[in-house]
Order: sequence, then C-alpha cells, then structure tokens
Amino acid sequence: MAACSIEDVLAKAEKDEAERLKSITVQKELDLEFDTGNLLAFDKNRVDVRDFKSTSKEEFLRSLARDNTQLFINEVWKRPTERIEDVIVVKLPEATTPLPREKPPPKPKAPTKWEEFAKLKGIQKKKKTNLVWDEVHKEWKRRWGYQRAKDDTKEWLIEVPVNADPNEDQFAKRNNAKKERVAKNEFNRLKNIARAQKLPTPGGGLVPTAQQSKAELTQAINVAKASTASAGKFQESLPKEKAPRNTGKKRKFQPLIGDFTDERQKQLDILKVLGSKKPRIDMTKAVNKQMREDDRESASNARKGPGKKGRKGNMPGKGRGGFKGKGGFSGKEGFSGKGGFSGKGGFSGKGKGRGRGKPPKGQQQNPRSKPGKR
Repeated sequence: MAACSIEDVLAKAEKDEAERLKSITVQKELDLEFDTGNLLAFDKNRVDVRDFKSTSKEEFLRSLARDNTQLFINEVWKRPTERIEDVIVVKLPEATTPLPREKPPPKPKAPTKWEEFAKLKGIQKKKKTNLVWDEVHKEWKRRWGYQRAKDDTKEWLIEVPVNADPNEDQFAKRNNAKKERVAKNEFNRLKNIARAQKLPTPGGGLVPTAQQSKAELTQAINVAKASTASAGKFQESLPKEKAPRNTGKKRKFQPLIGDFTDERQKQLDILKVLGSKKPRIDMTKAVNKQMREDDRESASNARKGPGKKGRKGNMPGKGRGGFKGKGGFSGKEGFSGKGGFSGKGGFSGKGKGRGRGKPPKGQQQNPRSKPGKR
C-alpha cells in the first residue's frame, strides 16, 4: 500500500469541504424565470449531453437541482422581509402563473322560484342606493342596518289604528309580525334548497283559522287531560263527554318486587312448551286458514270457468247467465243426468244438455266420423 503524503490528505479535505460548502453564486448561460408568488422557477438552459453521459444520472440531476434551488433562494431573499415573533419572514408577491384548480369549478346555483318568475316575465333587478332621505330627522341616512332611516324600533309611541282593538299591544303585534316574516323567509329558503336538490317538498300545511273545529277542540281537550302528572287518571269529565277513541292500549308491567309465583309459572310453561316434542297446533287458526284456502280455490275455479261463444257458448243449453241455467255436462247417454254441477245456488243448473254421450255396448263408433245432429 502506497503511503499518502500530508499534502494529499489536506487537498482531499479541502475538496470535501468545498463540495459541502458550495458558493451561493451560480453561473448560468440564461437567467432563470421566477414566479415567487407560486414558488416556481423555470430553467430554459439546454442540458449538456457530454456531462450527462460522463457522470451518473443521479449525480447530474442532484447537481442541477442544487444550482437551481440556490438561484431560487437567492431570488426569494431579494423580496422585503419582516420579523414576526423572532422569526424573519418574506413577503411574497402576487402569483403570475395561472395554475389549474385542484377541484372542479363549483356548479352554478339553481335559480330560486322568484328568479325563475322574474326571468319569465322579464323583470330586471334594480340596484337601490344605500342612502335615503329621512323626513323625520331631515337628513340622509342608511337604508338598512344601524342608524337606518325610518327605524321603527326607536319609536316609543305607536298610534292605534281606528279599527284595531284599543287594548291590543301594538309593540307586541309588530314584533310578532316580524317573527312571522323571518320564519316565512327561512321556510322559503329551505324550499328553494330542496327544489334545487330535487327533494320532495312538503305542502303548505294547515292554514290557521280564527275558530277551531269540533274535532280540533276535542283533540285539544284530550291532550290537555293526558298532560297531567297522573296522565289524566283523576281528571273529571263533562256530563255528556264521550270517551276518547284511538288513545292506544296501555301496557301493563309485572311488579319488580313482591310475589314472583306468576312469573315463575309463566317461565315454566314456556320451558314446557319448548321442551315438548309434540307439536302444538292452534285448531282455530288452522281451520280459518283452510277455509280461506278453500274460498280462494273456489274463486280461482270460477274465474277459469268456460266462457261464452256465440249465442249458445261452449256448453249448449239455455241459461240466464253465469253457470246457472240449463245445460252443463249432462247428456242423454254417458254423462246422463240433470246438469253436472247441480245444487241450490252457486253452480247449479237444470235441464238436459245436448251431446253424443257414450255409445251403448256392442256399437263401435268411428273416431274419424263427425257426429251428426240428433
């Protein structure tokens, strides 16, 4: 191993120190373009192909990024600075490079009901002035807000109208009217939002009337009675007052303390039923189910019954309608008898129908021959 001289060691140390502490001055053929508002720097210098191929790509890109970053930092510190809580900060200018949005632009708001009406009628919105003339104070005042003109909240006296009740509080009436206007505006705003999102909006609801109906008064009385601490148990009733209907069934709970014999017996009965292998059948329920199935089957057969063809229908014979009348499946031979579905009502019918029936013994009928009329 060759011995290293002191000069070589010192030269290497100086080189490493110079590499670690590079100069803040960087020379470029073309100056970089900066947009300090967006913290951007654009390098338009061409890449030296020889340096790129002679060194590794990582080293070349790291050196290029270091030089450009140094130039950008130098440009940033040319801006005015200020101290905020022992920290020096730079005031950045307005951005000059338009950048795309991170999210899509917001959709335009859906027009309200009044805006649609105004557009349909061609009503133009007129801008009002902020100042109006106040006749009381003889000066110009704001139209809205603090110290506005015609501020009714500052009045200490209100004239009672001619047709109004003299004992009515006009201040309370004015406050109630304002509350109603505010509530109406809020309701209309929510309706516009629901219309924009295509949600079902409720109707106008019940309009308050001056006089309540009998049903409303009865409901109010029942609610007032049940609103006491005893749930209306000790409330007296009028002489001819009817008991309220559809009040619901009151639940009865078992006592938490005391004798538990009934509770024990109920639990034993449940365990006995669960442990029994014999199926438990509710005869009343089973009979009702069977009757419903029979009725359903009878109705289905009635709907699928033979219809009418021409004047006489599928089943020759006379009748007044439905399955009632003469005819049916009866015949002189074979299906002999007075009507197939005989009986009183329902599918009953009298009379003999026309048909070939079954030939007597000893006579063979040609299956291809067409039957003639008798």
